[in-house]
Amino acid sequence: MASFTDSVGNFFRGEDNDTSLRELFLHELKDIYYAEKKLVDNLPVMAEKATTQELRSAFQMHLQETQNQVSRLEQVFRSVGEEAEEVTCEAMDGLVEEGEEVIDETQEGTLTRDAGLIISAQKIEHYEISAYGSLRTLAQMLGFNEAAQLLQQTLEEEKATDAKLTAVAESFVNQRAAAE
Repeated sequence: MASFTDSVGNFFRGEDNDTSLRELFLHELKDIYYAEKKLVDNLPVMAEKATTQELRSAFQMHLQETQNQVSRLEQVFRSVGEEAEEVTCEAMDGLVEEGEEVIDETQEGTLTRDAGLIISAQKIEHYEISAYGSLRTLAQMLGFNEAAQLLQQTLEEEKATDAKLTAVAESFVNQRAAAE
């Protein structure tokens, strides 16, 4: 079997076939599976460190949604005849680390901290939106219709979470943080 690197190289050289594209799809699926599980571990910390109840509630609500997304990803794996596995997602590790730095570098109980947490969370959401959009497209190309539908559902949830975070930031957090 060709390595992932060989498959990606073949894909970008136009030597793509269903096997290499499938390998790319599975690698990216394993990557986002790791990312979502990492987020399940991290969201409670973000909620605990949030200053306002509005942001704390948003993180707690997204935790429940993320747990459902992990289960949905397991359905995606089953729908394509694979066991759910993960590979380290360096991007999510880095984004989580950035969020930890925001907590360390902002004063507890300030709206500046909430503004920073929102920025960190939106970076994560944008990464996930990109990943799910790409995975959905690959699933469609490979004829994985059930997987594509499941991935689309999660994509819509990620977009909605991003919009909710923007609403919290714009409703009062950013203005009050500027006055601190």
